[in-house]
Amino acid sequence: MELAGKVAVVTGAASGIGLATAQALTAKGAKVVVADINTEGGKAAAKELQDAGAEAVFIEVDASQEESVANLIAETVKAFGQIDIMVNNAGIRALSETHLLSYEDYRKVIAVNQDGVFFGSKHAIREMLKTGGGAIVNTASILGSVGEARAFAVSASKGAVKLMTKSLALQYADKNIRVNAVSPGYIETAMSNRTTLSPEAYERSVAKHPIGRLGRPEEVAHAIIFLCENDFVTGATIMVDGGYTAQ
Repeated sequence: MELAGKVAVVTGAASGIGLATAQALTAKGAKVVVADINTEGGKAAAKELQDAGAEAVFIEVDASQEESVANLIAETVKAFGQIDIMVNNAGIRALSETHLLSYEDYRKVIAVNQDGVFFGSKHAIREMLKTGGGAIVNTASILGSVGEARAFAVSASKGAVKLMTKSLALQYADKNIRVNAVSPGYIETAMSNRTTLSPEAYERSVAKHPIGRLGRPEEVAHAIIFLCENDFVTGATIMVDGGYTAQ
């Protein structure tokens, strides 16, 4: 897919991987909807893109609520006429020993990480079917492929995202809609960096990656761009994890 002129929606785009993806898409000439529950951060991200000469708008969304996601897609079509790329990136985590994990916190993770992929894909596909196809990229995680203590809810949601991706890819391959996923390792974002983790926790995170450091948001964005551009890739999950899952 040639990205210039295409319309892309990125959830969780106010910061981190989502923002890096929005920047990478606009660098390729795409029109981007910055979608996030964080209104202040989302507006700032959209303005940053606009100031750099990109076509970008902010639309508030709660990825865990179908009505909100349906509105996001409707407003995208109203603004740009169609949707060609959907990046279901919004995600949260709740790290806890499972016997202490509340059902409320568990459900929040499932609602954003897993239901959000369902809602985003469902409503984007409805529009893509009208225009002849498109590309969907879901953000999974290494924790959807390997276990880690205290990450029960995250693993449940991200493991589901990987198989949801395969199911969607098979269902819509003949409709020219490709569906893929990226599985990041630990990335230098607000969730995992030197300011949010203790020095000991940070070094433990680094030590899990054979490459010897945490990843950068733009490295995950690079993989997302590849999955959008390559017309012969569908149903795949690219590990962007510094060798974490190769061990």
